[in-house]
Amino acid sequence: MPASAVPASLLDAACEPYRKAGRFAYYFARGKLRADPVYRAILELGLLSGRGRILDLGCGQGLLAAWLLAARRSFESGAWPEGWPPAPNPQATRGIELMLGDVERAHRALGPGCVSLGDIRVAEFGAADAVVMLDVLHFMPADAQRYVLLRVRAALPGRGTLLLRVGDGGGGLRFRYTQWVDRLAMLLRGHAILTAHWRSVAQWRELLRECGFEVEAKPMSAGTRFANVLLIALAK
Repeated sequence: MPASAVPASLLDAACEPYRKAGRFAYYFARGKLRADPVYRAILELGLLSGRGRILDLGCGQGLLAAWLLAARRSFESGAWPEGWPPAPNPQATRGIELMLGDVERAHRALGPGCVSLGDIRVAEFGAADAVVMLDVLHFMPADAQRYVLLRVRAALPGRGTLLLRVGDGGGGLRFRYTQWVDRLAMLLRGHAILTAHWRSVAQWRELLRECGFEVEAKPMSAGTRFANVLLIALAK
């Protein structure tokens, strides 16, 4: 299997529930889960292993929940890539999403309990062992970014995990491409054009440290033209 590929059986299993949510939901899931390297990295690097309560902020139509469920079933059936750590086995995976259309697609595919409609600046987080935000935080003003991160830190225990994928504002032409595609994707999902606040990787790391996290940065654009980075942060 090529380094950038995901197992076909895993991809099929994760996307199958979205057939119930319509053609857009199904083909969006297939394209995103197949091409976006962050989903493979979460499994291959064991980034959510041992995390019982996972909170996905700005979760869209619930792709992470579908991905983790399909991964666990694949692992338990023995159809699991050699060399990968065991699939995560969370007790609960919850999502919060601002856009009603995404929430409705998630409910049709995965059931009503997987995703809640809400604004992550004010929605109740509860307690979590890991929080995931993929391509969300840079679409907020600077003060809101800090506020959300402080709320995330309050929801996590010591050594709890935050996985934060953002565009690297210092990424040159690749960053410009990332901006354009992100805005197009937002429009396709029914979002208005939002005022974004972009930061360089160094600036993101500094903000996370100020909010109570230790941070490791990993490039997360393999096989794409994007300037994306995954910030793996542990709560102090």
